[in-house]
Amino acid sequence: MYSGRSVALVIPALDEEQAIGALLSRVDRTLVDRIVVADNGSKDATAQRAAEHGALVVREPRRGYGSACLRALRETQDIDLIVFMDADGSDDPDQIEPLLARLLDTGSDLVIGSRVLGQADRGALTPIQRYGNALACSLVRWFWGVEYTDLGPFRAIRRETLERLEMSDPDFGWTIEMQVKAAQRRLRTCELPVRCHVRAAGRSKVSGTVSGVVRAGSRILGYVFEARVREWLGR
Repeated sequence: MYSGRSVALVIPALDEEQAIGALLSRVDRTLVDRIVVADNGSKDATAQRAAEHGALVVREPRRGYGSACLRALRETQDIDLIVFMDADGSDDPDQIEPLLARLLDTGSDLVIGSRVLGQADRGALTPIQRYGNALACSLVRWFWGVEYTDLGPFRAIRRETLERLEMSDPDFGWTIEMQVKAAQRRLRTCELPVRCHVRAAGRSKVSGTVSGVVRAGSRILGYVFEARVREWLGR
């Protein structure tokens, strides 16, 4: 519970057995009423480790970052504020409270944790990630006049805002979909500088492989252009 509002922490996870336990052990349970880990088809003990650390674990066999988030959100219908965080240890649980504070203190609908404005450990953000972030954010600024610096997964949002956004992307377009729709609807958004660490273990499903980079980049940029075209066509 934070400032009289219920809080859920949503964590999509795929094969993060070595990282998720340590991550969950650092979450301040006085702030968070419910932790929902969406296991996206892990072949290791990710689900078991998450459950051992007090998370509600749900299964989403359909692969995709957005699919996992959408499944987890079904368990948060009664929650006021939602925080999204990756399972690999790159996001800092100590900054959950600053995210929530920024959301409420500014009256914002959505707060993005910006790794670009904050401190990123050496190697935490690859050059291609930085370039892709800058390009996608530039397109959003050109098309909708809204300034973002990052598409980072660490973010906080109000329940009513999520309902207005009608999120649907099942894969890597999830974060950009949220930000584009917020820009289109002229919602109150802001950013908070956050720390970003090198993942605790394993290899990134996005930046860790060429195919992951291509798939993620194509989907993110594709979503931006698709959204703009739909506007032009009046859909």
